[in-house]
Amino acid sequence: MKEQLETVYKETDVEILISTMNKNSLDFLIPMFPFSHFSHFSILIVNQTNNDQLLVSDYPNVRVFNSFETGLSKSRNLALKNATGKILLIADDDVVYQEDFLSKIITSHNDYKNAAAITFSAIQKDDSFLKKYPLVPKTKLNSFDIFNTSSIEITLKKDKIEHLEIEFDENFGLRSAFEMGEEVIFLFDLKNKKEQLVFIPEVIVSHDSKTTSKKRSILENYYIQGALFTRIFRHKYKIWIFIKAFFDLKQRKIKWIMLNKILKIAKQGHLNYKRIK
Repeated sequence: MKEQLETVYKETDVEILISTMNKNSLDFLIPMFPFSHFSHFSILIVNQTNNDQLLVSDYPNVRVFNSFETGLSKSRNLALKNATGKILLIADDDVVYQEDFLSKIITSHNDYKNAAAITFSAIQKDDSFLKKYPLVPKTKLNSFDIFNTSSIEITLKKDKIEHLEIEFDENFGLRSAFEMGEEVIFLFDLKNKKEQLVFIPEVIVSHDSKTTSKKRSILENYYIQGALFTRIFRHKYKIWIFIKAFFDLKQRKIKWIMLNKILKIAKQGHLNYKRIK
C-alpha cells in the first residue's frame, strides 16, 4: 500500500523547463499563465545571455540559470540536469498554458506510470489545432507520430531520463549546426531504449502557428532532414528522404522539377553531419 501511494503523482510534482534568451525580467512569464500568477508554479528558466542581461528571481518556485552558451539543445540539457520535479514539461518562452494543463498532465502520468514521455495537443491562438492529431490516446508512438511532435507538447518522467542518461543532441536545434529536430531525436533515443511513449489527445498549451520549420525554405529543411534522418536511421536515411519527398509531392509542397535539387541538398546535410561526428 505504501509503495502504491508513493507512485501517485501530484500537480506539485510538475516542473516547467523554459528555455529563453537575453531576459532581464520575469515579466515574459505573465502572459504564459493568464489564469494565475506564475509564482504558483514550479519553474526552471535557462536564460542564454551575456553579463549585461542577467535574469534574477526572488520567487522560491522560480529558479533561474543564466548561461553564456548558445544553442537550444544546450539550454534544454542544462534544464534537465538541474531539474528537481518528478514530471518535466518542456517549454518555450512564448507559449500560453491552458488553465487545467497540470491536471491533464498528472492524470495522464498516473494512468501511464511506465511511460517515459507523454505528449499532448497544442492549439493556435484562434483555438484551432496546431496540427492534425490522433483523436484517441496512443500507447505506443510510431515513427510518424514522433516526427509530428513538437517540443512544447512533451512531458517527461525525470527518473527515467536520468537512469537512461538521455540528452538532447547538441548538434540539432536552434543556434546549432542543424537548426531543428532535437525533440524528434530525443524521443527516438527513448524509443530505441524500448521506453514507452504515449500520446494523449488533450490540449495543454497554445502557440503561434508559424513553427521554425515553416519559416525556412524547402531546401533548408531538406538539408537539415538529411542530417536528421542520418542521426536517427543511419544508412537508411535515403529511404526517409524519399518518404518525406513523396508526402510533400502529394501535398503539393514541392514540385517534381525540384526533386533532383532536394536530393542533392539532403545528401549534403547527410555528409556534413557525418563530418561533424
